[in-house]
Amino acid sequence: MRMRVHRDRRGRGARGPLLPAGVPAHRTRRRRFDVAVLAAYAPLAAQYPEELAGLDVAVDTVPRMRLRADMTVLPDEIVADGPVPLGRVIPAGVDSTGAPTRARIVIFRMPVEERCSTPAQRQELLTVVLTALVANYLNLDPRDIDPNFPW
Repeated sequence: MRMRVHRDRRGRGARGPLLPAGVPAHRTRRRRFDVAVLAAYAPLAAQYPEELAGLDVAVDTVPRMRLRADMTVLPDEIVADGPVPLGRVIPAGVDSTGAPTRARIVIFRMPVEERCSTPAQRQELLTVVLTALVANYLNLDPRDIDPNFPW
C-alpha cells in the first residue's frame, strides 16, 4: 500500500492519516463494537452450532421500536436495562415483497456503550445480553447456557 505524501503548507504539520489503515488502532468505534459483538457471540455459536445456524447477528445504532411510554414490562424478545432496550430477537418471517427472512438478533450500540466505561465492562454486558437473547431464541433458560448468568 502506498501512501500519498502531502505538502506541509504553512508549517502546520502532517496533512495525511496518522495511522495506516491496516493497524488495529485505526478502527472506528463502530468497527470496534462490531468486533466485540462477534467476540461475545463466538462462544455461543460454538456451543450451539446447529441450532444457531439459521440466526443472523446485527448491530444497530439505536433502538427503532415503537414502545408505549406506559409499558412497564417489555416483551421477552427484548433485553433491556429498565426502559431502554439493549437488544432484541426478531423472529423469522416474510418481508414486504413476500421473500422469507431469517431470524435475527439485533444489538443496540449506543445504549450498550452508554452503560460501559471500559472495554471489559462492554464485553461483559455484551456477553450477558447475547446469552439472554440466544436463550430466548432457543426457548431455554439463560442459566442453561451459562450457570453463572447474573440476571
